[in-house]
Amino acid sequence: MIKIAPSILSADFSNLMKQIKDLEKGGADWIHLDIMDGHFVPNLTFGPPIVKAISRITKIPLDAHLMIEHPDRYVEAFKIAGVNRLTVHVEACKHLHRTVQHIKKLGMKAGVSLNPATPASSLKEILSYVDQVLVMSVNPGFGGQKFIESSIRKIQEIALMIKTIGKKIELEVDGGVDETNASKLVKSGATVLVAGYSIFSKKNISHAVRNLRNAALK
Repeated sequence: MIKIAPSILSADFSNLMKQIKDLEKGGADWIHLDIMDGHFVPNLTFGPPIVKAISRITKIPLDAHLMIEHPDRYVEAFKIAGVNRLTVHVEACKHLHRTVQHIKKLGMKAGVSLNPATPASSLKEILSYVDQVLVMSVNPGFGGQKFIESSIRKIQEIALMIKTIGKKIELEVDGGVDETNASKLVKSGATVLVAGYSIFSKKNISHAVRNLRNAALK
């Protein structure tokens, strides 16, 4: 079953409550939260207070993607804020196994993410411990970027790794996802599609969510 996880990085924050309600009407499975610190990536977004406010206005599971340095310092804060699924970067964690165990001990689903230049092989020792893998198909930091085509090979490689270990692990793709490539991503092994600009740039957000799902299933 394909999941659609709209990224509110591209949302209109002056009208966020209405847009989240539109996501609910459209059947969004998760809300993707891009957390950036201006250090790990060249952009600054929002933190636990905004996440907590979002958790109060929706029952859609919150999928937080920490693009930050020293993510271990903030794991508990995001749990308190209402996050259901927490993903950290392989490149940002000195003791990745410990970080993943900490996330799971607090009752959240744990994920790891790879930047475009990071090989799938970096997951070898951690894959069996996580609940999801997030493949960045653009360089993280900004919305609206063009999909990096070489990401397809990485998605296929990770999908095979997941199949080999025989564990249910979500394979999430983030960056340049839209109706033109959704089906190809799913056929390559993706189970969760993160989309920001391709949803929030549309006049009817609910229809955009449904249209992306329909495109993914073709």
